[in-house]
Amino acid sequence: MKHLLVDITAHGYGHIAQTAPVVNELVHRLPDLRVTVRSAATTAYLQQRFTIPFQHIPLAIDFGMTMFDAVAVDVPRSLANYREYHADWGGKVAQAAHEMRELQPDILFANVPYKSLAAAKVAGIPAVSMCCLNWADIYRHYAPDDTESRAIHGQMLAAYDSAEIFLKVSPTMPMESLSRGRTIAPIAQVGVEQRSSALSRCGGQVGDKLVLVAMGGINYSLPMEKWPRIAGVRWLVPQAWNIQRDDTSALEAMGMSFSDLLASCDAVLTKPGYGMFAEAVYVGVPIIYVSRGAWPEQPYLVEWLQQNGVGIEVGQEALEQGAMQSVLDVAFSAGRKPAMVGSGVHEAADTLQSMMMRTTK
Repeated sequence: MKHLLVDITAHGYGHIAQTAPVVNELVHRLPDLRVTVRSAATTAYLQQRFTIPFQHIPLAIDFGMTMFDAVAVDVPRSLANYREYHADWGGKVAQAAHEMRELQPDILFANVPYKSLAAAKVAGIPAVSMCCLNWADIYRHYAPDDTESRAIHGQMLAAYDSAEIFLKVSPTMPMESLSRGRTIAPIAQVGVEQRSSALSRCGGQVGDKLVLVAMGGINYSLPMEKWPRIAGVRWLVPQAWNIQRDDTSALEAMGMSFSDLLASCDAVLTKPGYGMFAEAVYVGVPIIYVSRGAWPEQPYLVEWLQQNGVGIEVGQEALEQGAMQSVLDVAFSAGRKPAMVGSGVHEAADTLQSMMMRTTK
């Protein structure tokens, strides 16, 4: 039985949203494939995305960037954490390689923790990396140009270049520094519209508008208790926010998969992030987004959104005050775009399947 090890970075949910459809497709093709997923996400959340049997090892392999919240990077703390992360780099990679050998995978599929890739190289395990970004380029964007940061960046880049291929998922950062990059089509887990059911479950009426509020897998909440009511709008929000209003419902209480719920809404309020942008565009749902400031991936996501979907930016002050009527009017007037077709899922699965067929233990 072949064994696929899937390592997922501990920075938001978008990396899981990219990875799971590819692994699901690969197991559909290779039903006997054994899958191990190492991720800091909960098993319950992973089971919403991975529709195939898998073993979950709870593990935060890396941290990406340290955040104040879902949209603001804590740059000084991030740089300090990278200095600590790279202290005794060789020893940490050797330990990670030992742990990987014990799992005995045939292939590593990484999105996009570079220590795993460095460990796979030491352990002699073929590796494929896939993402719309890499932490070397993100780090370089925020780090000062000094001897220490150049050394850290060099170790990161060498780890990424040790993979047999880096699949750059559109819309992608350029990542021109990677020596083995190949661009593939977008990846999204496409939901099925169930609007009537969604309205019924949240207590809505025919003609009401459903707005999904989802800021990703990093803590972030909005003061929705203070927002003025907007007639005919029903908000679907994370249960953890504990919003006590009769025009809101908890996402988790809807009894629907996240992708199906998104496909059933009239708009989504979010931040620029790959998973949400791709999934909303693929089902034609308008996106209202708050800027992530200097986050280097953002321009590429927003440009792609404007070319392929409906995107309306909302300011932080408007979010604080709940001044949402005007942006909602624009989103509702634009309506749903035609669903996007074509997917990078098959391109990525083709790569993994080809490598899997070549491997022997």
